[in-house]
Amino acid sequence: MDSRTVLSSSSLLTSRVGCAILTWSNQIIKGANVENASYGAAICAERTAITRAVMEGQRKFRAIAISSDQADPISPCGICRQVIREFGVETPIFMASADGNTVVEKSLAELLPMSFGPENLGL
Repeated sequence: MDSRTVLSSSSLLTSRVGCAILTWSNQIIKGANVENASYGAAICAERTAITRAVMEGQRKFRAIAISSDQADPISPCGICRQVIREFGVETPIFMASADGNTVVEKSLAELLPMSFGPENLGL
């Protein structure tokens, strides 16, 4: 396990997930999944990183990277895709395998087509 996932609190499921956000101010903000016995109270690595970014005044993301301890790359869950959507539909998302040998790049628009965002609310 490497530094991308070592901070994960995943005693309930088998995956440790880490996320790093590169902001337009060249700051790297990290997050890890935090599980809970009440599954609805768990938070994914992507939302942990986004919450930290917002708390640090960062709302413009240049790229998002996600890795886990799984052999194959994993993609953000539906809730995380929607949360990422609030910060930019064209944000590139890099999803890496545990060994880093396989990296898949997708835009959020590819992962969440025909999405609903702030502009749909007139914001």
